This record gives sequence, C-alpha cells and structure tokens, in this order.
Amino acid sequence: MNLPASAHLERLWTDLATKRQAALLLDYDGTLAPFQADPAQARPYPGIESLLNRIGGLPNDRLIIVSGRWLNDLRPLLKLSFEPEMWGCHGRERRLSGGQSSFVPLREAATAALAQADDWEDAVLALGGRMERKPGSVAFHWRELSSDRCQALRQELRQRFAMLTPADELIWHEFDGGVELRGSGADKGQVVRQVLAEMDACGDYCIAYLGDDYTDEDAFTALADRGAGILVRETWRNTAANTWLRPPQGVIAFLTRWLEIRTRQTGTQGVGTLGA
Repeated sequence: MNLPASAHLERLWTDLATKRQAALLLDYDGTLAPFQADPAQARPYPGIESLLNRIGGLPNDRLIIVSGRWLNDLRPLLKLSFEPEMWGCHGRERRLSGGQSSFVPLREAATAALAQADDWEDAVLALGGRMERKPGSVAFHWRELSSDRCQALRQELRQRFAMLTPADELIWHEFDGGVELRGSGADKGQVVRQVLAEMDACGDYCIAYLGDDYTDEDAFTALADRGAGILVRETWRNTAANTWLRPPQGVIAFLTRWLEIRTRQTGTQGVGTLGA
C-alpha cells in the first residue's frame, strides 16, 4: 500500500493506541545524537535519554537500539536507567536487555581481507582521513575534509578495495561522511526481519524504525509497509522510508507522542510527567 507520509504516521498513532505490543527500533548517530568529529563525544540530544527511560519502562514495548558502531563503544554514550536491547556492527552483534550477547562470525576470507585493509591507516591519515576498527568491519571517515580531499580519499580507497578481495567477501557501503568495508552476512535489514519474526510469534503489535543514514535503507526496505520507516534528516533525500522527521525536534516530538499514546493504551502508572 502506497500511502503519503502523513498517512503512515497517522496509521502508526492509531496502531499504537490499539495494539497490545509495540517495537521501537532506533539508530544512534544522526538520529538520537548529533554527529561529532570525535565519535566518543556523540552524546544524545538533550531530553532524549529521559524519554527513552520512560518508554523503556512501558510493560509491552520493546526499545531496540540499532547501530553500525561496536557496542563496546556505543554503550557508554547512552546513559539509561535500564539495559535496552542493542544491535551493533550493522546487526552482526546483539546484546539482549538481560545481558546475553551473540555475534555472527565472519568468513575466514573476509577476516583476511579486513586484516589487509587494516594496513591502510598510514595512507588514510596522510590524506586527512580517519580509520575506525570494529568487529567485522573497518570504517574510513572524511566528514571534516574539503570536497576535493574527500574525493581524493574516496578514490584512493576505491582503488585499494578493487585489488583487495573477491567482491562477495566485503561490502563497500558508503555513509554520510565516509565508507565502511564490512563482511557480508549482516545488515540492519536482517535486524528488522529478526525482530518482525519475533513479534509475529507474539501476535498483536506495531513497529517503527527511525534512522538517518544510507545504512538504514536496508532496514526501511525490510520493514516496507509492515510498519513506519522514518527517515531522520535535516533535508529530504530519496529513501525507502515512508515518513520524514528533522532532528532533534522532530525526534523528540515523535518519542513524546509515542510515550503518551502507549502510556494511555497500557494504563501504565508512575511514568512521570513529560517535563520530568
């Protein structure tokens, strides 16, 4: 069904008011927190953590953080009063709210290819870029560079990638401000499909996914018309999402509305006032 963006959002509010269960999947960088030159300084927008704490306390809702980051780097940034379910490394890493963890292993050839890419750091630094190592991938950042230097670094990486490995071992995936080389077999679309399968087993539910980057397109595509795929971005771009919000005000308003509707639907007491 091809509904206008406003209709998708109105359908979500209606479903939230009537469905017994709900799942809210949230990307981190660019969605819950602004981009920073130093990713270790990317703290959530003011007010976000308070809203997430209260949504996380709703009895029939799943709050799930989905990120391209390694969870060891992400978890210290999001200071919540509870442990949410989190997926890191584009779905390769999963940590449940109870603390149980799992990891999708890389194929041997992909591990060897990433080891080769690990040796590119000096060349990347010489061109002004930055390298980020993660389990299952390596990311190269050029967000702070001029357009000419971005292009030079991208071209250098493209040439090295072409000589690196068979195409099916590593995926070249550009994002806002860089490119990530990651082992095949995990993406944010798989996260959505897994959550949908788990929610299907429970029956009556609604679901939404909020994300900003090109890496979130796999999730939007997997969700399709089964829920609200929401692009979080200052400006519109072509996307498989069906709704668009600007950060941070649009995200805060969305989370506030979610909390209000689900609090009424579940009859939850003691979640506090919205100004708390």
